Amino acid sequence: MNTFNPLTSAGRKAGLTATLCAVAALATACGSQTGASDGAAKPASSITITVLAAHGATPKRWTLTCDPAGGTHPSPQAACQTLAQAKSPFTPVPRGVMCPMIASGPQTATITGTWQGKHVSATYSRDNGCQTARWQALEKILGQVNPGGPMIPAGNAGS
Repeated sequence: MNTFNPLTSAGRKAGLTATLCAVAALATACGSQTGASDGAAKPASSITITVLAAHGATPKRWTLTCDPAGGTHPSPQAACQTLAQAKSPFTPVPRGVMCPMIASGPQTATITGTWQGKHVSATYSRDNGCQTARWQALEKILGQVNPGGPMIPAGNAGS
């Protein structure tokens, strides 16, 4: 009488093949992830910057990519360097912080997209001293404000 023996040669080969396929699939999936310690390049950075000089004005929109610097921004190299050196450039002013209630202008801006592999979405204004300080930290990206006059485009900021 012949009975099925799972340890026969054919059964072992099928089991071994299935196991090897599963291990290969796992190794492929794990190998596609990059870690910070393996020397891989930074994730892509691609953002959109929208600046409104005044309420009702036509917004200016630029794109910015970094590593390598590019996009429609008038000064992409300086903008990328400014973002890379800024401390928490997309973090809003924390709630409860006392800010000087001195409005510096009607300008507003938004930055959305991906920065170093992370989704970012930030708004900027010049409504008070804290917001103005955030704007000034990113002046090479958002543009310099000319007190009493028009905004100086971002490409000419700090020149």
